[in-house]
Amino acid sequence: MPTDDLEDPMDEDDLAEGQVPITALQEHFSVSFTRMIAYAAGCSIKPHETDYEGVDITIVSSTEYRGYYGPQFELQLKCTYQENLLKDDSMTWRMKAKPFRKLTRRKRYIPAYLGVLLIPREPEPWLRTDEWGLFTRSRMFWESADNLRHEGPIKEYHTVHLPRRNLFTGEQLLGIMKTIGDQEEGSR
Repeated sequence: MPTDDLEDPMDEDDLAEGQVPITALQEHFSVSFTRMIAYAAGCSIKPHETDYEGVDITIVSSTEYRGYYGPQFELQLKCTYQENLLKDDSMTWRMKAKPFRKLTRRKRYIPAYLGVLLIPREPEPWLRTDEWGLFTRSRMFWESADNLRHEGPIKEYHTVHLPRRNLFTGEQLLGIMKTIGDQEEGSR
C-alpha cells in the first residue's frame, strides 16, 4: 500500500506536553481519580486487562453486609472536559451503541455502572499540589447500568443522563456497596 494512502493516527493537537495522546492521559487520569476515591473509602480495585466486556475496573469492598460479604461492581469510565455536557440536573453522555449494549446487558452477574469524569479545560491544570495538599476541580458523575437501560433499537449512539446528585464520592461509593451488599442472596 502506498504511504500516501496512510493517515497519521495522531495529530499534533492530540499530543500533550510529553508526547502522550490527550485521550490516553484522560483515561489514566479517570482511573487514578477513581482509585483515590475507592482507596480513601476503604475499597480496592481489580483492573481489567481489556475493556472488551464494556467495563474498565471492578471496585470491591471487604465488608460484610446483610446479604453478601465483599460486594463489588464493575465500572466503565469516561473522561471529558466538555463543561457544556453538565446540565441543571444531569451530566449527559453520548455512548456508542455497542459499548452501551455491553454495559447494560441484563444477564450481568456483577452489577455495572458508568462513571463520567469532568475535568477542567486547559489552561487550568487537572491537578494542583502544594504544601496544603492535592487539589483537583475534576468531578465524576455515575449511574447504575440498570437505570441506563433503553428499550428499543439503538442505531449508532445513545445519550444517557447521569444525575448530578450522583457525585462519585467516598460516601456515595459506600452507599453503592451497601445497596449491593444488602440485597437478598440470589437477587443479583
